[in-house]
Amino acid sequence: MDNNEQTVYMSELLMSKHPETCKTLIGILEKHRVNYSFIKGTKDIWCRDYMPVQTESGKLIQFKYEPSYLIGEKWDDVRTDVHEVCKMNGLTPQFSDINLDGGNVLICEGRAILTDRIFDENPKIEKGTLINKLSKLLECEIIIIPSLKSKNEDFTGHADGMVRFVDRNTILGNRLSDEYQYIQKGMQKVIDQYGLKYIDVPFFINEKDPKHPDSAIGIYVNYLEVNNLIILPIFNRRDEDNQVLEILQKTFPKKHIETINYNDVAQEGGLLNCTTWVVKE
Repeated sequence: MDNNEQTVYMSELLMSKHPETCKTLIGILEKHRVNYSFIKGTKDIWCRDYMPVQTESGKLIQFKYEPSYLIGEKWDDVRTDVHEVCKMNGLTPQFSDINLDGGNVLICEGRAILTDRIFDENPKIEKGTLINKLSKLLECEIIIIPSLKSKNEDFTGHADGMVRFVDRNTILGNRLSDEYQYIQKGMQKVIDQYGLKYIDVPFFINEKDPKHPDSAIGIYVNYLEVNNLIILPIFNRRDEDNQVLEILQKTFPKKHIETINYNDVAQEGGLLNCTTWVVKE
């Protein structure tokens, strides 16, 4: 195996809860000869959030998984025990007392992007101290971007629903002109401060469905990137689907780009990056 080869891991629950969609995803991975496996002992399908974060040097950092949106006894059945999962799957990461979901960590070439929700999740740690700790753990320069203020609109506040790295100095992100003014201003400040190029990606907010209030349909940037492959969610919106596909093909000319209808999973509140844990073996 190539030293840079990555493996895609998924919760065993993804196959049991969404078998046809999971099989379609696996079919794409197999087509491109991407290694994949399933994680034992999980309590929900969003494995990106509770599994360790891998640094670019290969270290695994297991953060505390006690997100504010899963606090309380009623969530015990769906909040994964990270110590138990690591034990069951033979993982020996470095444990941290920082409360942080993996979906709020994007790493590329010595930089990491997180949203400011990290401060809400760790109120007892001074902001500067927290950034310094994260920088040492992740071996990265830490870049903080604004999250949506309304937790009714975005209860997780994860970076992977807003932007993705192309390279150290380039990010793809939800089209800024369609965002709230405070998001636009906050992102522009970050862009200027770190010398970033920002590539707009269309997104849309689906009509609220009472049965699926947390739907993530419309968020294209939550794609899966592994090795030389990107798997892009599409949402049966021809214009937007085609626009985003063209943007990714232009942005990643050397990568294979596949599309997948992931709507049954998206209705539950997440997409491809959320349901996969990608690790360099």
